[in-house]
Amino acid sequence: MVVPFTTVSEIEIHVERFDSPVAQRLIRAALADLGVRYGGSGDETPVEAGEFEPPAGAFLVALLDGEPVGCGGWRSHGDAGDTAELKRMYTAPAARGRGVARAVLAAVERSAREHGRKRIVLECGDKQPEAIAMYISAGYERIPNFGFYKDAPGCLSFGRTL
Repeated sequence: MVVPFTTVSEIEIHVERFDSPVAQRLIRAALADLGVRYGGSGDETPVEAGEFEPPAGAFLVALLDGEPVGCGGWRSHGDAGDTAELKRMYTAPAARGRGVARAVLAAVERSAREHGRKRIVLECGDKQPEAIAMYISAGYERIPNFGFYKDAPGCLSFGRTL
């Protein structure tokens, strides 16, 4: 029996300005997804586009078959200058289960490391079990809550050494 050859879609990841139309379209989708899970606008954390400009941060977009399907970024966290905070991780529903989020996470971590960060932290809500499972499997561990949702019920914070 001959098995037909199938191609696996390749994920391309590139740096994109946080305020670009492509990034903003993905960010709006991410916030809408969070809004369904948690209510409201999804995430009230203050975020400025300039926080994602090198060397203080970066924003990355994933393309699958040339279409933007995922994103994530990092911004500087704390005063020591050696920690990054992961923000706006998202994969479009149609692209989920294809390795997009893991590829974006690895690229964000690599970017942060290349810019001198030694640690990365993130906030996540308890209504995102798939994200929590991915972070744990990628080596993240629970840390004391921090940031905008530090005292909010259901807030979970994670971190790992880069």
